[in-house]
Amino acid sequence: MAETPDHKKSDRTPDKDPAPHGRRGRRIGGRLRPLPVWWPLPACALLGLAAGGAYGVLKAPEYAATSYVVAVPDDTTQPATALGFAQAYARIATSSSTLAYAQPRAGIGAEQLRKQVRAETSPESPMIAITGTSRTATGAADIANAVADALSLSSNQAAKNTGVQLLLFNQAVAPADPASPSAPLSGAVGLCAGGLIGGLWLLARPGRRRRTDGAEAAATGAGHAESGYVTSLPAQGEAAASASAKEKEPVR
Repeated sequence: MAETPDHKKSDRTPDKDPAPHGRRGRRIGGRLRPLPVWWPLPACALLGLAAGGAYGVLKAPEYAATSYVVAVPDDTTQPATALGFAQAYARIATSSSTLAYAQPRAGIGAEQLRKQVRAETSPESPMIAITGTSRTATGAADIANAVADALSLSSNQAAKNTGVQLLLFNQAVAPADPASPSAPLSGAVGLCAGGLIGGLWLLARPGRRRRTDGAEAAATGAGHAESGYVTSLPAQGEAAASASAKEKEPVR
């Protein structure tokens, strides 16, 4: 008897077993391992390094130049008086009247000049350090020298009454290097800051709190279970004693 085409089709073996596909999927899934618990530390450190380096590269460099003036007493004035006037003149170095004299030479407005100059003095020396900052080296030197000259001019007008005059001790020169941090330094600062943030995250991460709470809850539950087991023993003993007493009672 000849076999029909339907019988031939039914006798064919299946092409492939789908089982290998399942095993391959399990192998691929097994390769994906969870991240370690300390992953925020290197991630935050790298992020801080990138942010600090980008800040150092993109931010315009800033230069700083310093000019020095000294308070000199006359023949009738004590040196301690000159020291006190040096402290006072350092406070008025950024006042509106002083900056009005310095504005034409500095070449910028009074409000902008106030943001780009600062005056410092020491309690042990009658010397005033006037520092100017700008995006150019020559601009920083011009700002410091302009304010120093304006402060000396305004103070010397009252030298006859105060007995102290300000003299220019050292003029500011254009610096060769910027005062703002470079890209490597900014990157190092960002790396340290990112590592610190990552370490704090590891110390205060939510997963650690959940594990601590779970351990405390397990310990508390075990304590309750032990106490319940101990307290239930007398109850079982009492039940056994009552049962034996009933058995000993005479039957009437």
